[in-house]
Amino acid sequence: MAGRETISTLRSLLSELRKCSSQGSKFHKTSQAKFVMDQYRANQVTDLQYCKAQEEMKYTASTYLSFLRSKRLYSELLAHYKGKGEKSVQETASQLEFKLPHDPK
Repeated sequence: MAGRETISTLRSLLSELRKCSSQGSKFHKTSQAKFVMDQYRANQVTDLQYCKAQEEMKYTASTYLSFLRSKRLYSELLAHYKGKGEKSVQETASQLEFKLPHDPK
């Protein structure tokens, strides 16, 4: 039986794959989802056996999950801060959520 950590990693991994996929609600039918589920099922541990491959699978899954999250966050940051030419001081300050001093005249 899989532990809570393993199930949590599996759900997070499938969630990140779904966010990267263009399939939307039909994601569970894709080859990526089927492969991940097949690997998790193949490396299940029962009470009668200890599977070293499951420990390797946990490590590989968490590493891949970290990669997918980092890739998604990088893309979001790149889209947010990508330069579109010269910006005014006001635009730069608002993008960085700074307030400019008011010049009363």
